Amino acid sequence: MALRGRGDFQQRQTPTVGASDLFVPPRSVTYCCGSCGYALNLSSTDRHMTNIGSKYRKSIKKGIVSFISVDESRFSQVEELRCRPYFKSRHDWGLLRRRTKLFCRNCRNFIGVGYEEGIPSPDVASGDGKKYDIMIRALQPSSSK
Repeated sequence: MALRGRGDFQQRQTPTVGASDLFVPPRSVTYCCGSCGYALNLSSTDRHMTNIGSKYRKSIKKGIVSFISVDESRFSQVEELRCRPYFKSRHDWGLLRRRTKLFCRNCRNFIGVGYEEGIPSPDVASGDGKKYDIMIRALQPSSSK
């Protein structure tokens, strides 16, 4: 800030900030395993953005970030069939749910789960309807080289 003198007192001159100065383009972040640092090829651009709303705060409190696609070659996978009630919406539920547990291919640390979402979301380009819930504490941002 520049100071301008006027008589016995000085007046502060504040810099003007335009709307273009406030816009910061989103930066893509890639993630690696939080335990061993193995590159998981998870990108923030592949985040499942339809849950950014009323449910977003709940998922963050649970420590979960959702992705619409992952590089499955970077994970060890274990198929699981769970037999317990689950709810997609108020009137849509089921008893059996097939899901895939994802582990770091390098250190075998549990990273998250993948499952069929049922209703493909409009932001899923591939249309396979899969959703991946990844634990925040199992990730760390990759260092840029």
